[in-house]
Amino acid sequence: MRSDALLGLATFGAVASAFSLPANLKTIYNNHKSGTCSKKLSGSFSGGASYCGDIAGAIFLKGSAGNYDNLDIDCDGANNSAGACANDPSGQSQTAFKDTVRSFGISDLDANIHPYVVFGNEGGNPSFNPKSAGMQPLSVMAVVCNNQVFYGIWGDTNGGTSTGEASLALGKLCFPNEGLSGDNGHDPKDVLFIGFTDPAAVPGKSGAKWTAKNTNDFENSIKALGDRLVAGLKA
Repeated sequence: MRSDALLGLATFGAVASAFSLPANLKTIYNNHKSGTCSKKLSGSFSGGASYCGDIAGAIFLKGSAGNYDNLDIDCDGANNSAGACANDPSGQSQTAFKDTVRSFGISDLDANIHPYVVFGNEGGNPSFNPKSAGMQPLSVMAVVCNNQVFYGIWGDTNGGTSTGEASLALGKLCFPNEGLSGDNGHDPKDVLFIGFTDPAAVPGKSGAKWTAKNTNDFENSIKALGDRLVAGLKA
């Protein structure tokens, strides 16, 4: 094997290990998965999950006992029909917080680049606005998937009653070998989406590389903040 290939594998290994589950988050994942939500912030949505406040300082999606939520792919925003988003049957040309994002130097979030989470449901029955529980738009979120943790941005809301959606970029971080696309998501309900109510979870214009040209560069720009937020969670 060529030395540059070996270097590439070593680099990949370093990146992968950097997103390994810290002990407190692994305990949280295991402890809450087996039960049900005792502090519901919403009713149950079409997929069976509800927004839950059982973790201090956080909001998460909790399904029935033994479940969290699945990961459907959202392609809304800039370049919503590019790449593996080309087959998205429901893609829209903008995200919920486009006006704010434009002040960060980009036209909108790009599902092919930015690992964002669709969080909150508007206009349906039931409905839930995460801002009512203390979350702020474009704040950093933690996503536990495939025995790892990745960080995303609260970047969009759902106008219907489905939950468990994230951008293509985040889906590919979580499940790089599942061929995810705009019309193909991750069905098992084993993904934990965590939003933070701490105002410090908002990176703002200068706290994230919004103009990044690839997912890894953006992910690395919010990792330190994500790590701090996760470290503050109590198991």
